[in-house]
Amino acid sequence: MIKVLIADDHPVVRQGLRTFLDLQDDIAVVGEAGDGEEAVELAGRLRPDVLLLDLKMPRLDGLGALARLAGSPVRVVVLTSVSDPADVGPAMRAGAAGFLYKDIDPAALVQAVRAVHGGQVLLAPEAAEAMLGNGPAAPPSPAPLTEREREVLRLIAAGRSNREIARSLAVAEKTVKTHVSNVLMKLGVQDRTQAALYAVRNGLA
Repeated sequence: MIKVLIADDHPVVRQGLRTFLDLQDDIAVVGEAGDGEEAVELAGRLRPDVLLLDLKMPRLDGLGALARLAGSPVRVVVLTSVSDPADVGPAMRAGAAGFLYKDIDPAALVQAVRAVHGGQVLLAPEAAEAMLGNGPAAPPSPAPLTEREREVLRLIAAGRSNREIARSLAVAEKTVKTHVSNVLMKLGVQDRTQAALYAVRNGLA
């Protein structure tokens, strides 16, 4: 059973999310928070698997809550109605495992909760565009990846650690580290999260 905590300052939104999620056989809403402070407090007490977090909230906003939850095992999905591209990068760097908008289809939201719980990084297409940059400043097409590097990238996008990738590919962890470094360098990205976003955006995940 996937335990979900909902944090949103609009009671109607919370009720709507709860009603739909509670219909699922494998999902249980364990609590609701009306602001960031309460979200952090409930996350510590209820130990949910997934936190659906609004960005714009009183007392403590979503980014503040993410910062306070750093190191926590809870997987945080930002669920916001504000489509400001500038919000995406800070949220993902602060530890969010997903970034979605409230106009998402309910069935897609359920799938997102399951995917993030399973270790994937998930972004709405607009959020992925904002994270990677789609203007003239975007880097030229990256160097082509080898077949093994593509495999490694797919596993990074699935949320696998170096140790898990090594086990999956039956190679040494040191070898995986080299592949990961090469993937980051070739794609021109800074970290695994950005590599995962690239994979999602380009259909490689």
